[in-house]
Amino acid sequence: MITCYVRYELNPSKIAEFEEYAKMWVPLVEKFGGIHHGYYLPHESPNDLAVCLFSFPSLAEYEQYRTKSMEDEDCLKAYELAEKTDCIRRYDRHFLRPLERS
Repeated sequence: MITCYVRYELNPSKIAEFEEYAKMWVPLVEKFGGIHHGYYLPHESPNDLAVCLFSFPSLAEYEQYRTKSMEDEDCLKAYELAEKTDCIRRYDRHFLRPLERS
């Protein structure tokens, strides 16, 4: 299993727009075989920081999801929302693996 950790730098005046964007992505990741662990929004932290975590069985399956998402109508709507509202200033993806229990 591989977990994608995404750190977002948000436009602080567009948190509501980012929330709308985030709500769109949870079922989309699951539609393509992933497990979405949720989005985490600013609270008692910097007002421009959000993160999300989602997992796929392998990096290869994550790559298939990325390819398919570029052609999926609902995914394209989510991308367009972020672009139109300018709610995301930047983001970084990190890939993590769970610690196996002995």
